[in-house]
Amino acid sequence: MSTADTPQRFRLAYVPGVTPGKWVRIWRDRRADVPLDLLALDVAASAAAIADGTADMAITRIPDALAHADPGPHHCISLYEETTVVVVPKDHVLTVGDELTLDDIADEQFLWPLDEPLVVPESPGGSVDHRPETTADAIELVAAGIGLLLVPQSLARLHHRKDLVYRPMVGAPTSTVGLLWPDPTTPLADDFIGIVRGRRAGSSRGDVEPAPKRSAREKTAAKRAAREAAGKIPGKSKRRPAPGRRRGR
Repeated sequence: MSTADTPQRFRLAYVPGVTPGKWVRIWRDRRADVPLDLLALDVAASAAAIADGTADMAITRIPDALAHADPGPHHCISLYEETTVVVVPKDHVLTVGDELTLDDIADEQFLWPLDEPLVVPESPGGSVDHRPETTADAIELVAAGIGLLLVPQSLARLHHRKDLVYRPMVGAPTSTVGLLWPDPTTPLADDFIGIVRGRRAGSSRGDVEPAPKRSAREKTAAKRAAREAAGKIPGKSKRRPAPGRRRGR
């Protein structure tokens, strides 16, 4: 089969903690002619997937993804900011607070998994010598009392365990979830951007078509209907005498 005869597909990469389900459902409703393939990747691999053409677009953590690989000529837009949390054993002294500051955790030992779900300029405390391969491995070590873990809140929820809790961090570095795709932008990529931004089907670049203008006759009819509904048209609504009273008395 020639390239021209190959059916189009849209390959969307996404990283752990991101939930693209709503956007995927809208795509499948609007673009049933183009199958959408989902690719689960670590943040560290998402930029490389754009560079080598493995994915047409990635929902990833920016700029964390760009710290690992150069995607080449590309575009990116931010979608939302994630809250950073610290994951601790359920019986840890830090659980007494509803939220924590960098000073609160300055004396703690931290785990920094190799998949780097959160990139920080420097560790807020000490660092455990061992670097686990993945965030999931780091979660296991937190449960074993080896160290604590800083992650986006979505990952703390993803790896929830009954013996661990997490607390929001005030003043800690955060991550931004966004779209990353190669330049130039393809029509399919533009379609997905429109879905994420809430663009209506058939609209262009998010423009909303203005409502058609009504004629003077239509405006008059609309006003009359509104008054009639409110009982304000002269001669259309008459007050009835109160029970027990007669006119002229």
